[in-house]
Amino acid sequence: MEWWCRGIGWAGGTPGLRWRGGKVSPLVYGRPLAFRAVGVRRCPGARGNPCPLEAVVSGRSTGGRCPECARLDRAHSVAADTLLDDPQPYRVYLAWFGPGMTKVGITAEARGEARLLEQGAVAFSWLGRGPLMAARRTEEVLRQALGVPDRVAYERKRAARHALPPAAERAREVEELYRRARAIGGWTETLEPLEFAARDHAGAFHLDGLPPLDGTVAELVGGGVVTGRLLAAAGPDLHLLTPDGRCLALDTRLMGGWVLDRVGEGSAFTVPVVPRAVAAAQEGLF
Repeated sequence: MEWWCRGIGWAGGTPGLRWRGGKVSPLVYGRPLAFRAVGVRRCPGARGNPCPLEAVVSGRSTGGRCPECARLDRAHSVAADTLLDDPQPYRVYLAWFGPGMTKVGITAEARGEARLLEQGAVAFSWLGRGPLMAARRTEEVLRQALGVPDRVAYERKRAARHALPPAAERAREVEELYRRARAIGGWTETLEPLEFAARDHAGAFHLDGLPPLDGTVAELVGGGVVTGRLLAAAGPDLHLLTPDGRCLALDTRLMGGWVLDRVGEGSAFTVPVVPRAVAAAQEGLF
């Protein structure tokens, strides 16, 4: 049987690697993680449909899909603003990823906190609930009025996790954003406001005591090996302590479409890595 990876999932609030066919392998903090990428990376398809061509895709693409499957994936996407007629209730949230890194977003109420876990939000609070289009309008109004982005770069999120302020400080920053959002008029006419209640995912992500980040995996390559001890997981990222003592981040979106084989714990870490100093310099260019 081939173990064809489909990335990470957060079912039930805990991380697990997903495989084609529906199997999930739980990820346990403190345990070894070791695998080899086999062959070439192929498009995993979209919306539950396999890629008809099993097209070869770039190892550095976090999307990991061919152009046709990428278009299908976004054709009915709330994030891409292409889904307009969903009758289920939605919630607007305020998310915190690190000092000065907050955003406004929406998620289907039925998904609970899953969207926040998938994004790697360390702390958050609900703000309001209501129909999709009212939630979407509120998101845009608040984003502009509060001066916060609709996305936070994963590079910034990763670095912030290694030097987090105390939970009380995280909650205070979310609460301040909540107060500012409630003071903006108009949106409460179409959405039901929800009381402030700070929620924190540092425990679920296992972020306490992370050593400094030394670098990030650039891509998987055929025959390349990833090995280390799992320190933390947040959003799509795994934070690993490698056999040579480095703390590296692996974006599991780079794993989607690869067939993976087990290797022994003593194997060397051989996939390309971008050192932290280089990554930080690149972030400053954009």
